[in-house]
Amino acid sequence: MELFTITIPRIPHKNSPIHRTLTKIHASSSSKSPNSQLPLPSKFGRQNENNIPTMAEIVAAGEAQNLSLRLQTLGPFFRITAKSLGTEREIGKAEGLVRVWLGGKILHLDSIRLNRESLGMEKSIFGLGLFIGAVAIRYGYDCGCKTAELLAINDSDLYHSKLVRFYTRIGFKSMYEVSGSKLKDIGDMLVWGGIGTRMDAPIDSLLLKWCTRFKPH
Repeated sequence: MELFTITIPRIPHKNSPIHRTLTKIHASSSSKSPNSQLPLPSKFGRQNENNIPTMAEIVAAGEAQNLSLRLQTLGPFFRITAKSLGTEREIGKAEGLVRVWLGGKILHLDSIRLNRESLGMEKSIFGLGLFIGAVAIRYGYDCGCKTAELLAINDSDLYHSKLVRFYTRIGFKSMYEVSGSKLKDIGDMLVWGGIGTRMDAPIDSLLLKWCTRFKPH
């Protein structure tokens, strides 16, 4: 099976001829083709819609932090890799899949792995996770997902508590603990490959609370 790569274009400057031309083309094509843009959830107002970053804007924000972001898909599976533009070394990646459930499509974040390499970023290592996660959330939205789910892995008490606080701050809610002490934990442990805190979040809430920081000002 072939691995497909989604190439995310850079954003032309807003005052450039290319940007003005693209704006005219987009306005014309939107009025002619109802399928040219994915609809936003009905509770999104026009103001909220303007606050939601495109995939290209997220990637451009990463480039401003010396970070290259790449999204690859194969059927329902996806992989996001982050590389330093300075060293071209891979410094983080995320993997998961889009699965269909009774309540609609779910963005399943299987793992997020980060390497401790200096990026010249103002934020901590969790800042890198924010960029990778933003690509995943935007991709989930484009696929029509309503919910994102993950497991804040419990490798150590200190790191686990930091993960839970981080995910809570960006909009996830703790659902239950997977400790391995209960029979029902077996299924989660097989899926996630470990123990920790199961957390969920609505995709639309994440787009507004989390990803608005990637909009150009």
